[in-house]
Amino acid sequence: MVYLYANNSGFSGIFPWHSLQNMTNLVALSLGDNPLDPYPFPQVILNRTKLNWLFLSNCSIEGQIPEDIGNLVELIDLELAQNNITGKIPHGITGLTKLWQLELYRNELTGEFPSGMGNLTNLENFDASANHLSGGLSEIKFMHKLRSLQLYQNQLSGEIPAEFGEFKNLVNLSLYRNNLSGEIPQHLGSSSNIFFIDVSENFFSGSIPPHMCRMGTTKKLLLLQNNLTGQIPGTYANCTTLIRFRVSKNQLSGHVPAGMWGLPKAEIMDLAENKLEGPITSDIGKAGTLAQLFLANNRFSGELPSEISMASSMVSIDLSYNQFSGEIPVSLGELKQLTTIQFQGNKFSGSIPDSLHNSPSINDINMAFNSLSGQIPASLGTLSTLNFLNLSRNQLSGPIPGTLSSLRLNLLDLSYNRLTGPIPESLLIEANNGSFSGNAGLCTEKIRGFRRCSAESHTSRYLVTVLLCLVVASIACLISMLAFCLLKSESEHEGGRSLKDDAWDLKSFHILTFSEDEILDSIKPVNLIGRGGSGNVYKVLVRDEKEFAVKHILHSDLPHNAMKNVGTSTPILLERRSTKSREFESEVETLSSIRHINVVKLYCSITSEDSSLLVYEYMPNGSLWDRLHTNKKLSLDWDTRFEIALGAAKGLEYLHHGCERPVIHRDVKSSNILLDELLKPRIADFGLAKIVQATSTQESTQTFAGTYGYIAPEYAYTNKVNEKSDLYSFGVVLMELVTGKKPIEPEFGEAKDIVEWVSSKLKTKESVLSIVDSTIPDIYKEAALEVLKVAILCTARVPGMRPTMRSVVQMLEESQVKKEGKRRG
Repeated sequence: MVYLYANNSGFSGIFPWHSLQNMTNLVALSLGDNPLDPYPFPQVILNRTKLNWLFLSNCSIEGQIPEDIGNLVELIDLELAQNNITGKIPHGITGLTKLWQLELYRNELTGEFPSGMGNLTNLENFDASANHLSGGLSEIKFMHKLRSLQLYQNQLSGEIPAEFGEFKNLVNLSLYRNNLSGEIPQHLGSSSNIFFIDVSENFFSGSIPPHMCRMGTTKKLLLLQNNLTGQIPGTYANCTTLIRFRVSKNQLSGHVPAGMWGLPKAEIMDLAENKLEGPITSDIGKAGTLAQLFLANNRFSGELPSEISMASSMVSIDLSYNQFSGEIPVSLGELKQLTTIQFQGNKFSGSIPDSLHNSPSINDINMAFNSLSGQIPASLGTLSTLNFLNLSRNQLSGPIPGTLSSLRLNLLDLSYNRLTGPIPESLLIEANNGSFSGNAGLCTEKIRGFRRCSAESHTSRYLVTVLLCLVVASIACLISMLAFCLLKSESEHEGGRSLKDDAWDLKSFHILTFSEDEILDSIKPVNLIGRGGSGNVYKVLVRDEKEFAVKHILHSDLPHNAMKNVGTSTPILLERRSTKSREFESEVETLSSIRHINVVKLYCSITSEDSSLLVYEYMPNGSLWDRLHTNKKLSLDWDTRFEIALGAAKGLEYLHHGCERPVIHRDVKSSNILLDELLKPRIADFGLAKIVQATSTQESTQTFAGTYGYIAPEYAYTNKVNEKSDLYSFGVVLMELVTGKKPIEPEFGEAKDIVEWVSSKLKTKESVLSIVDSTIPDIYKEAALEVLKVAILCTARVPGMRPTMRSVVQMLEESQVKKEGKRRG
């Protein structure tokens, strides 16, 4: 045996390492990416001195790398990444002078690089990122052939050796999130075809090296969160290959080189939180791929050029807390992909452009603390995706448009303007939040602190109100008597008791239009609409005709009255109670802090000793599972399926990337994707969700997380669950949308799921097309296959091969662009 390739072969359990004993001629050994049982570095390998390729990444090796690794002097490629290797990098590695590639990332390595590490002068690719390494980089300066050096997320300190600036082959340098300091070598990149540099989140000082794009190959320069000073070098105005330029959270000053505003391939320009000044020049119109422009907390000034409308890929613009002035250009409404406008804290004047309604994807508008005047455009009410609207602290006048009532806003702030007239009744709930404070001209009959509208109007409304109260009181009295009789009868017949007999604690997360009693009175069998693992779900209609979904979670499986007498002899039942309490606390902790249009809104929690109620917005079209797989099945056209996929992806993207601390859902599935009246999706059911702690990106738990058919394969051999688990589950949901199949179907074969079934159909274009749901017309099947490609990436067996949710959203949006391009073609 000379070559043994068994990587990613599905091996599990204990590997028979002794079987390698007689393979003395072994040259290549590849057993990585297999869920083996934890095992120390196999000693038998150390005697295979002819080995030149050893791939043992992601196969559960633990303990230290033995010093005798130095026996394998013929090694060219040594890969031990993504294991549980501890201790220091052994000195023996310094003798492997033929090494071309060394991969040690995502282990638990500690200490400094061993003396003599610089002997590895043939090394081209070195990755020891995401460990606990310390000390300096002095040994690395001898590795002059390096092409890729990745040491991010360690505890390295000291300066980058000046020799790095002379490396002629260096393409990729990633040192972010360490404790490095001093100046970045000023010649860095001047002699090599640099592609990617990330030295963010360190303590570097001095100026930005001027020649990192000298060779015309640089695509990503990430220098954020350091102590860099001086100006942005003018040389970067000619860096036409640049895709991402991020220098936020430094001490940079001066003007931005004019040409940088119009870099033709730039997607992200992040200059926030510096001391930069000057205008945005008309060159911005040349930035055809620019999607995100972050300039917050600087000293920029001047007018926003109308040419910004030519940056047609723009998604987010954050100009907040600068000194921009003049009118907001009407052309801003030509940006069809725009979702976020952050203009607060500037000197903008004139009116809010009515043209913004032409940007159908906007979900966040903040123009607070400016000098805007005129009326609030009624057309803002047509922005169905708008989630946050803050126009406070301006000089806006006229009435509040009634059209705003149709929006599903999580935040509305129109305070401290010059608005006049009645507050629309449907928006009165916002008045309690201070949303209309500081507008002396506003009036209402129903909220204290505001003047009453006209006396005539008041008298008329008063009489109508009195009559209505008399009628309602009479009906309420009759209903109460009937209800009392029915409850009394039911109680005597079944021995039951009302939920209202308990003491309840209400915690609200939004302004409420209902009382605690209204909810408690509605928890009865006639309103039951669903049952889940953690409790029943009821549909509740409150007095203002608004519908809510209420989840009733019992804190144990014991009968209601029996909990009062639970003793130490019932540990299993107490454990069940504890588990359900944890699920409830997790759901409340997660949802109470989330504000996103694609995540279900939690209005309040109501708790007692024995049970808890969670009050959500009601989703009239049920779940995606219902619409695909049950007798409530709808014929979902492809455009609707795609919008559900994209909306759900954006919801998960927000959880993973948009929250202050990332949220891992841990139970992503089609039944947890709810649909509103327009079939827009909401991510729901956070009973198993986990907010990632600041000290960890993974979470270890003994609690079973997920649902069969959606669970990532790594869960079978590890308790570590992270965002990649959500990616796998979401990939399964995408497959459901494309194929119309359930995650588990008899036709897939014994012990097979939808992922394996799809994989078995990828041999030919015809077989792939055959798995697309037959109800999807042929004209859309190519578009469906684009989504299927994303699903396949999400369900990669190796977690590290799966994309991020941010990448998934981008890929889905790009597939939509391709589809639209083909339609126009």
